Amino acid sequence: MARPTIGHLDPRFIDMMDEMKALLHYAFKTSSELTLPVSAPGSAGMETCFVNLVEPGDTVIVCQNGVFGGRMKENVERCGGKAVLVEDEWGMPIDPNKVADALKAHPEAKIVAFVQAETSTGACSDVETLARLAHEHGCLVIVDAVTSLGGSPLKVDEWNVDAIYSGSQKCLSCTPGLSPVSFNQRAIEVIKNRKTKVQSWFLDLSLVMNYWGGGTKRAYHHTAPINALYGLHEALVLLQEEGLENAWQRHQDMHTALKAGLEAMGLRFIVPTAARLPQLNAVTIPEGADDVYVRSTLLNRYGLEIGAGLGALAGKIWRIGLMGFSASPKNVLVCLSALEAVLAETKAPITAGVAVTAAQKVFAERGY
Repeated sequence: MARPTIGHLDPRFIDMMDEMKALLHYAFKTSSELTLPVSAPGSAGMETCFVNLVEPGDTVIVCQNGVFGGRMKENVERCGGKAVLVEDEWGMPIDPNKVADALKAHPEAKIVAFVQAETSTGACSDVETLARLAHEHGCLVIVDAVTSLGGSPLKVDEWNVDAIYSGSQKCLSCTPGLSPVSFNQRAIEVIKNRKTKVQSWFLDLSLVMNYWGGGTKRAYHHTAPINALYGLHEALVLLQEEGLENAWQRHQDMHTALKAGLEAMGLRFIVPTAARLPQLNAVTIPEGADDVYVRSTLLNRYGLEIGAGLGALAGKIWRIGLMGFSASPKNVLVCLSALEAVLAETKAPITAGVAVTAAQKVFAERGY
């Protein structure tokens, strides 16, 4: 990212754009031509999907099992659509049966929108099943993969995902500020046949593609964030060099070790095992532990930041991220030892002296 900044229509930069698209094809496991990084954070990737696919009066089934499903609902309504909410308990995956019931009750629905990896709870939902359900009822799907891309199995073409967005700062380990998106041919046809203009000029894909299209004939659309794109390009190269499936397995291995340590200490996960994200570990705060004190002490004393609970889970859980470069044995052991030290200091009801040993046993078994 410290390399010299060149022009956004410079032939060398255009070559890198073509490479970037190929690398994103690999990361998303898609061959869709309409795959590119939006020049803004993941929230803009979300908005790109909604403003291009939702028109005034459209019915969209929105699944909410955490904070970010609620943001999808906001996007639908701001596009003039009608959001039909399918709600599940925070910490649980989306229930396909509830989605099926909503689709039967709303045959006019055009889109089903849901979060694969809910960042606020650590729950992972079944993309393949939900996409199949939506398509059986003639709907497109919009998927939030902000926390899952590069960290959890995600097969866009195989699972027939119509529109998907992610972020550069999670499991890709890049700086924040870019949002990879991909749209398949079904979604492209819907965009082409819109009756109304896309409400956002900046995010209108029919215009953006004139800049991100293949080859050297690119029309000026906006000044791309050159150096940030250098960083994302390198992050995607690193992912390809490791191997996508290897990255998925590494995240799972680090989670297994962290889980062993946390549970040995006495902390409990809020998400059922089968639906648990490896890269986002949500655990209940032990009785008597001061949420803010523990997090601030970890940050100030050990340089370790863990996330607070969001929304309905604020003050009830901690969210421990193991994403991308940070998903390493060193970070797992530092986290466990520091958290144990602070909790023991505050007289929280934990079992001390066992967490690191439990994690090291997993690392030995997995060959780390």
